[in-house]
Amino acid sequence: MRRKHGFFALAVCYCAVIAFSAQPDAANRGRETFEKRCVGCHSLDNNKVGPSLRNVFGRRAGADARFPYSDALKKAQFSWSDATLDKWLADPDSLVPENDMAFRMDNAAERAAIIDYLKQLSGKL
Repeated sequence: MRRKHGFFALAVCYCAVIAFSAQPDAANRGRETFEKRCVGCHSLDNNKVGPSLRNVFGRRAGADARFPYSDALKKAQFSWSDATLDKWLADPDSLVPENDMAFRMDNAAERAAIIDYLKQLSGKL
């Protein structure tokens, strides 16, 4: 009986190693997705068409004085969190009508990867 449990535990560990190694780690996935989907308009440290995004997680929306946000975003009364960033990336107008961001991201896994990456860069993980 003991031998059966040992074999089962070994098989589970082996499957976990294969599954884990088949996917890039979360930090790389988030960085890669950010670079693929966001850098056309955003940078981590400099404003472009959109504001810089390093330390955005936990920051009040529209509050970085270095960027000319839309009036709608300047008036927003929330901070960037998992929920607000997810809603924003999925459909910015549903969170803040009349904002200036026209981009939408339908893929929930990509949104989650970007949010985790931004959270990590903000020291919130």
